Amino acid sequence: MSTYCLLTIVFVLGLNSCSTKKDKFLNRSFHSVNTKYNVLFNGTNALTEGRATLAAQYQENFWDLLPVERMEVKDEVKLESEDNNPNFVRAEEKAVKAIQKHNMNINGRQRNKQIDDAYMLLGKARYFDQRFVPALEAFNYILYKYPESDNFPIARVWREKTNMRLGYHELAIENLKLLFKSGNLSNQVYANGKAAQAEAYVNLQYKDSAVQALKLAANLTEINEEKGRYNFIVGQLYNELGHKDTANMAFGRVIDLNRKIPRNYLINAYLQKVRNVDLKEADLVELREFLTRMEESRENRPYLDKIYRQIAEFYLKTDSIEGGVDYLNKSIRKTNNDKILLAMNYEDLGTINFDDRAYIDAGAYYDSTLLNLVESTKKFRTIKRKRDNLQDVIKYETIVKESDSILTLVNMTEQEQEAYVNKYIEGLKADAEALKQAEERAARGEAGAALSNLTGSGQNASTQFYFYNTTITAYGKNEFRRIWGDRKLEDNWRLSSKASVGSNNDIENLAVAEEEVITDQEKYDPKFYLAKIPVDPKAIDSIFNGSNFANYQLGLIYKEKFREYELSAEKLEKVLANKPEDKLIIPTKYYLIKVYELLNSPLAEQYKNDILSNHPNSRYAAIIRNPQQMVSSDGNSPEQLYSQLYRNYEAQNYEEVILKSKKYIDLFNGDEIVPKFEMLKATADGKLNGFETYKKGLNFVALNYPNKSEGKEAQNIIDNTLPRFEKNKNFKSEEGGRSFKLVYNYQKLDTAAFNPAVDSIKAVMKRKDLRFLKVSKDVYDPTKLFVVVHGFSTANAAKGFADIMLKNKNYKIDHENFVILTENYEILQIHKNLETYLRNQKTDNP
Repeated sequence: MSTYCLLTIVFVLGLNSCSTKKDKFLNRSFHSVNTKYNVLFNGTNALTEGRATLAAQYQENFWDLLPVERMEVKDEVKLESEDNNPNFVRAEEKAVKAIQKHNMNINGRQRNKQIDDAYMLLGKARYFDQRFVPALEAFNYILYKYPESDNFPIARVWREKTNMRLGYHELAIENLKLLFKSGNLSNQVYANGKAAQAEAYVNLQYKDSAVQALKLAANLTEINEEKGRYNFIVGQLYNELGHKDTANMAFGRVIDLNRKIPRNYLINAYLQKVRNVDLKEADLVELREFLTRMEESRENRPYLDKIYRQIAEFYLKTDSIEGGVDYLNKSIRKTNNDKILLAMNYEDLGTINFDDRAYIDAGAYYDSTLLNLVESTKKFRTIKRKRDNLQDVIKYETIVKESDSILTLVNMTEQEQEAYVNKYIEGLKADAEALKQAEERAARGEAGAALSNLTGSGQNASTQFYFYNTTITAYGKNEFRRIWGDRKLEDNWRLSSKASVGSNNDIENLAVAEEEVITDQEKYDPKFYLAKIPVDPKAIDSIFNGSNFANYQLGLIYKEKFREYELSAEKLEKVLANKPEDKLIIPTKYYLIKVYELLNSPLAEQYKNDILSNHPNSRYAAIIRNPQQMVSSDGNSPEQLYSQLYRNYEAQNYEEVILKSKKYIDLFNGDEIVPKFEMLKATADGKLNGFETYKKGLNFVALNYPNKSEGKEAQNIIDNTLPRFEKNKNFKSEEGGRSFKLVYNYQKLDTAAFNPAVDSIKAVMKRKDLRFLKVSKDVYDPTKLFVVVHGFSTANAAKGFADIMLKNKNYKIDHENFVILTENYEILQIHKNLETYLRNQKTDNP
């Protein structure tokens, strides 16, 4: 009986203590303990787990200034409805639960001392979930309701951190200054406030002020990781300010912490100090030994990519290019997710090859650089321009290389050809065997080892770029086919299954025709390759001509774009040595004069005499005899002639434009301006003779000048504009149309009729104040010209105007005309199908 009474008493007391309206010790204790050790305990654990998740996902970028707080902040403002981190959502829910269920606000006074902790948890959960506006509300509530709380100064720091995230940097700085003046702050709170202030200074580009704030934060914080991070950022800021010695002192303080901080700070501090060393004054042997110790330390294996990069920089700065290239490649092989590091390594390799005139290799490295850069950055645009400048070089150097390879085979005896082909086939078999072994290892789960073995095979394999190692490339190709099948190199390749394009191997250039599939039997049959070697003199001449034209283009590119005058002369001399077509002989000699003049070579005078003696009537001879007159006399320079011709095009003198363009194309053969004349001729021809003629002209420009701006423009029109024109050749219904034209149809030579008609239309328009109308003379074809009145909103309005012109005694126009929808007029001009349109009109209006 006594036990029953005891349980009853305990139950009643517990029930009484649950009330949040009674200000009693039992009630206060119950809700305070429940809040702290139940709700807030779980919420704090969720917050800790969420922060750990953010830390694990965050990638430090030691190549740029580190943020003071290890947190990636998104640019856009996050909405409540967006997908949030579940840990922070749980922490927020626990904080809200504590506030709603355990709030003991009695007579305006909070009796549960844990409620301000709940609001702190609420604000932090929202802050780390990047919902800064609601986070600010939580921190402000503490400052408004709990001025006596221990959390009050902490909340002030967090409020200013939140203001800073919202872009109110000046406000955050001023409020933090007021906080520091108030005093009574713990060292950690003061350090946190100074760190927040420093980040605001950095965002405002006040780097000196940021340094001072961070120094204080590093000295006062009790957390070693923060000490290391703050000192590292101080070193970075001093570097940006140009104070390398002071920066090294800051990095030294990071190094002094040694194992008390994460190792990535330590390694990067060492590397930063090495970068700041003046190699002219340093002990290079000692520095190299230090880098070697870093390289050989087992603890540093996760950071070998950066260490190899630093060793490469050391070699490159001490003029050891070979060592630099070796370590750049090592760094690339050790790099996993650091795209900035990859981009820097590939860019340096590209620059080295560019300086060494290995432009094809440089282009490949710049391609890899672009893959690891963000498109919107200035660096991407800079590298893209370099790569674009190499586009023509790579194309023409490839043509020359392939042509020379084929011509080498052509000039061999039959025995030499057989020996060459047999050696090539033996290489194919060796690659196939290595590939088979790699696949077997990969099937056993040893793909990494297989790739490692393949990369290490062959002469200097460790320094070879991936695609220059035939064995590893073969393995990569096989893996691609295994996953994707055979795919042609084209846009949206994932969506199509077409035959793959052949490789650039010399023999394969002969063996693989477009859409041709080589069987295994043919692949290892010498007769198959020998049969591909050209024997027809026309085919061989075509290869010679292609090689000569490519060398000619390279000579101009090396002269104009890269200022490589010796290389330019070498290419142009090669053209003359290979019996070029007549159209290339004089321009090649002329540009050799220009190159040799830049090189101060006596050969310039020799080629001048050659042109004057052997080509006295050419334009180039005239330039040599009187260069000032040819360049400056009115109407005689190519640019002036083009400008005059373009004005004729605008005046619709299309026949004259076509005839003179042909003349200038022949006259200036080899000049940079020729593609402009070709494009102008194609456009004028299209305006005069219609769609099919225009298409033919554009195709000629695109095929013959693919790397000039005119050729690219022509290809763009062919790809994007012509298909739309071709599709829209049928006239549309004119019922309900909103824009019409009145067209008078004249013979082109009948100027005595259509010129007065234009004057009459203008007079009526002015007299009746018809400002919304316009009149023009439009060429239709070589024989017809239209006088067109534009601007009618309905067909009846256009017909009414025609009636006015017919009945007007002073300005009468009694001539064949028709009314046409504006869209149909465009179709008529593009496809030159006037008869079809008039026939349809008669059928629709019998």
